[in-house]
Amino acid sequence: MLELLMLFVAAFAAAAISGAAGFGGALLLLPLLVATVGATHAVPLLTIAQLIGNLSRVGFGFSEIHWKPVVLFLAGAIPLSVLGALSFVQLPNDVVTRALGVAILLFVALQYFGVLKLKGGAILLVAGGAVVGFLSGLVGSAGPLGAAIFFSLGLPPVAYIASEATTALVMHGVKTVVYQQYIVLSCDLWLLAVLMGGAMILGTWSAKRIIERMDRKMFRQFVAILLVVIAGYMVVHG
Repeated sequence: MLELLMLFVAAFAAAAISGAAGFGGALLLLPLLVATVGATHAVPLLTIAQLIGNLSRVGFGFSEIHWKPVVLFLAGAIPLSVLGALSFVQLPNDVVTRALGVAILLFVALQYFGVLKLKGGAILLVAGGAVVGFLSGLVGSAGPLGAAIFFSLGLPPVAYIASEATTALVMHGVKTVVYQQYIVLSCDLWLLAVLMGGAMILGTWSAKRIIERMDRKMFRQFVAILLVVIAGYMVVHG
């Protein structure tokens, strides 16, 4: 019972972070799930929980979604997320995660110093979607990198959260289908996923009420700082 309560609270906190910044929840949940259900089931279970969490983020901000960058991003993300999901047990995830962290730090630094000025071009979004889709399938989540790409488009807070969540929702849906072909989740794990999903809906709702009141400049500073912190953690811990 204590374990379930701990996972519920962790899922709520993860969704609140993701709902406010567009990413970061998986980093909190994955180590806890590995310790609770084991490494083999942790990634599929996290995917299902994130599927529910992202669905709530999409629902709460649906009217502000920017569909053009979403569609372009998914054009690259969908096929590569399948490939990544098929490969996730075959490659050294700690090395991939550290490389992902370095890429995010470089991305944020180049943008901060004005070297990288993205305008949401089709090539960037499709290529970025392909990279994020593959890494998401491979290590469970590449949310910080996808968030960095959407963050660079300069969207208003709720539009940024909902648009990025739409792409994540589709990718997690695709990965769930692929994972089911190779890993069987018991009824208990499905119930756990639903419980965590309920917590994520509550966390997302709470976060939306906060970001709606945040100054746009302050919001962008908050996301940029969190990106650096998350990427640094990925580099150090893998």
